Amino acid sequence: MISMQISTVTENYIHDLIASGRREDGRDTNDYRQISISHGTIPNAEGSAEVTIGSTKVLVGVKLGIGSPMPDKPNEGNIITSAELLPIASESFEMGPPSPEAIELARVTDRGIRASGIIDTKALFLEEEKVWDLFIDAYILNYDGNMFDACTLAAVAALSTARMPKYEDGKVIREGNLGRLKTNNMITSCTFAKIGESIVLDPDGNEELFMASRLTISNDKDAVRAMQKGLSGSFSPKDIENLIDITFSKSTELRKHIENIKGE
Repeated sequence: MISMQISTVTENYIHDLIASGRREDGRDTNDYRQISISHGTIPNAEGSAEVTIGSTKVLVGVKLGIGSPMPDKPNEGNIITSAELLPIASESFEMGPPSPEAIELARVTDRGIRASGIIDTKALFLEEEKVWDLFIDAYILNYDGNMFDACTLAAVAALSTARMPKYEDGKVIREGNLGRLKTNNMITSCTFAKIGESIVLDPDGNEELFMASRLTISNDKDAVRAMQKGLSGSFSPKDIENLIDITFSKSTELRKHIENIKGE
């Protein structure tokens, strides 16, 4: 009973605060928390990056291995994206098979990468019945809201700084003078939460607890490439148009974080 009362008090507090145009951490409605990116975190991966947004921390590793093409795409390699919500990240995460939340996180990250054409899957073809499998594995190390934008940033940063192994005489060579994995574009995402009648960018953990709906918009410089709505609430067409405008404005800032590490 006491925990339910505390939850109700917290919910009312969050709703009232956001309705007045304020947030617990002092941010404006359309502000991100502090963002940082580091790369090369996993020595044995082709590429890796760690992203923090506020207190949310995500690690993504990229690995390439030899695989078989899909029957309907015999001349293309494969992109396999996964996400794991580690129990160390939150008391609500448990060990076991991927949860619906982990599956959704992986799919949203994967969809933006595919739709933007960051990786040319035809360039991953090796020879008949042999292609590169490109694995993108995301691990949530600490959860405080907005895993989607953190995962997309970390995945793109890892891809942008990854080394491309060589394939010679049927063997994979991961040492020596390796060039970078070729990337053709850059995708970022912006996630919004609707709380009451207000909409905020980059919801933290408390805000996500009480949001009625969530919208993640993935875009490159030219176009929206993917969208994912979560939960049972709704956004009006006018809301979505406005959020797309905000996304294009904010994505310029997000891309700069990746561009900074690409030059290192």
